[in-house]
Amino acid sequence: MATIQAMKALVMTKPGEFAFQERPRPEPKNDELLLKVLRLGVCGTDLHAFEGTQPFFSYPRVVGHELAVQIAGIPASALASAGKLREGDLVSVLPYLSCGSCAACRKGKTNCCTSLKVLGVHVDGGMQEYLTVPAQYVVPAGKLSPADISLVECFSIGFHAVRRASPLKGEAALVVGAGPIGIGVIHGLKEQGAKVIVLDINAKRLGYAKDTAKADYCINSKETDPVKALADITGGEMPPLVMDATGNAAQMMKTFDFAGPGGTIVFVGLVRSDITFADPVLHAKEITLMASRNATKEDFAGVIAGIESGRVDTSGFVTHTASLETAAAQFPLWIKPETGCIKAAVAVSS
Repeated sequence: MATIQAMKALVMTKPGEFAFQERPRPEPKNDELLLKVLRLGVCGTDLHAFEGTQPFFSYPRVVGHELAVQIAGIPASALASAGKLREGDLVSVLPYLSCGSCAACRKGKTNCCTSLKVLGVHVDGGMQEYLTVPAQYVVPAGKLSPADISLVECFSIGFHAVRRASPLKGEAALVVGAGPIGIGVIHGLKEQGAKVIVLDINAKRLGYAKDTAKADYCINSKETDPVKALADITGGEMPPLVMDATGNAAQMMKTFDFAGPGGTIVFVGLVRSDITFADPVLHAKEITLMASRNATKEDFAGVIAGIESGRVDTSGFVTHTASLETAAAQFPLWIKPETGCIKAAVAVSS
């Protein structure tokens, strides 16, 4: 009888609480690959789940969906699905498991499948040493390092939202919120040649947006009237594109004041709240309001190409790191603004 190999898993048992468990290492079935988890990014989703405010979450759960993994096993049954993938490859993982047959999937919108299961949210994710996923969700990551691979999913959220918005080259685009998702939006907009304006209240994040993500203008709304500042930058016309990455209901409702006539607003951040707005403003400006959810392989490929080329600069983005053993103690600190955390990452295996 074969010996069942064990592995470590860090389980979020309920809001504010983690527990280590020893679990059997999973065995890949059918078209699944065995993946060794090397590193993962800590998403706002993970932090909100720790706070108990994530609307799509259930406990207990192994969190983590921003994954840098190494292919540790390809069973014979998965060889055809794996294609050119080989054992030992460093890869990314598209963490949105879709049904393939619902109305959304038939339209190619697998990112909003009606029975979507997200790794680390609806099913167990990456804060464990190994996991298995069908080969179709494994994304080749070129020559990227594990540290950069673990950022691909985070930036892909922004790239997908930008693709939804279809900005014009040279067009002014406002990004509200310079957190991790907002930085991904900035990178996505710069890839499309947009003139990027960033609005936030955090000087450190605004500095990163300007110096590293190469935003063209930064506005600290603690220090200046954002409407006046936007009017000054745009010659009084206001931005034709506004992309909110705050996930803050009050801030999301202000975007209607920021958008110019005929403008588009994209809600990238998710909030567990109602959003209200003045209908006369919506109609007077003939605003287009969009939501953006998750990402697709196309967005992953765009981010990977951007990082490989150097156009997407990842330097300094990860401000805090932990091991799997120390991550539980760090979660409460990463949530606190005074910690200065832009992005945290967890090293799971070497």
